[in-house]
Amino acid sequence: MNQQPYLLPPRRKRNVKALLHKCFWTLLLVSLIGWSMQGIADELNAERVFSMRTIERAQTVIPQLFQLNGDQFFRIVGLIVETLAIAFTGCIMAAILAVPLGFFTAKNMMGNTLIGRITHAFFKLWLNATRTFPEILLALIFVASIGPSPFAGVLAIAIGSTGMLGKLFGETIETVDMSLVETMQANGATRIQVLFYAILPQVVPEFLSYAMYRFEIDVRASTILGVIGAGGIGTLIVISAANRNWGEVGLIVLCIIVVVTVIDYLSAYARKKLV
Repeated sequence: MNQQPYLLPPRRKRNVKALLHKCFWTLLLVSLIGWSMQGIADELNAERVFSMRTIERAQTVIPQLFQLNGDQFFRIVGLIVETLAIAFTGCIMAAILAVPLGFFTAKNMMGNTLIGRITHAFFKLWLNATRTFPEILLALIFVASIGPSPFAGVLAIAIGSTGMLGKLFGETIETVDMSLVETMQANGATRIQVLFYAILPQVVPEFLSYAMYRFEIDVRASTILGVIGAGGIGTLIVISAANRNWGEVGLIVLCIIVVVTVIDYLSAYARKKLV
């Protein structure tokens, strides 16, 4: 019985254009990495970083962080609760504002008319501009405007989160099954009925999942806003560090780690149930 010879698949022709394209982007990436490392190296003074004085300070401060000082424990708990309230309130405000913004930035909702394209482009640009400002900068602006208070932190968290949630909500709305929308419209359903029975049931679980994920980020962000007077635990961190009370700083850090870890687990569990 004659066996047919094993045939190899034909060798693919080399695409010179694709090869040059890959080489260009690889060279650009390597150049950026080299440039960034050179910039760090120019500013990095190894003798200062690894000097005996630095090592002695580290040997003094780090052990004290583990010598927890619980004299201000109840005050720490109260400020952490305030920090969570700032993050939660700001996140709720952002989630509410992001829903209409998400519809405005979704191409399938705005249509292909001139007004629809202009509206989509305007709100897309507005959300992009909002995301460029870090929460700490927004908090500085609001602290200067309305004075040091937790409300300044709430506004900073709300505006910073709106940009991200608006973008994510818009991308979620763009994945809506439009055949269901068209079917309801063909059967005479009003826009409100289409919204509540065709669109929202498809996107609400994703909205809630994104909002909870953003809340985790907001908790981390709000812990540092108190450094500039925007309320929360950050104020006590600054005071304790200025007084060289490293045991109290260590307790604050431990409490923050516990709270953030618990929130991460609860949020992950809730998102898994929703999605």
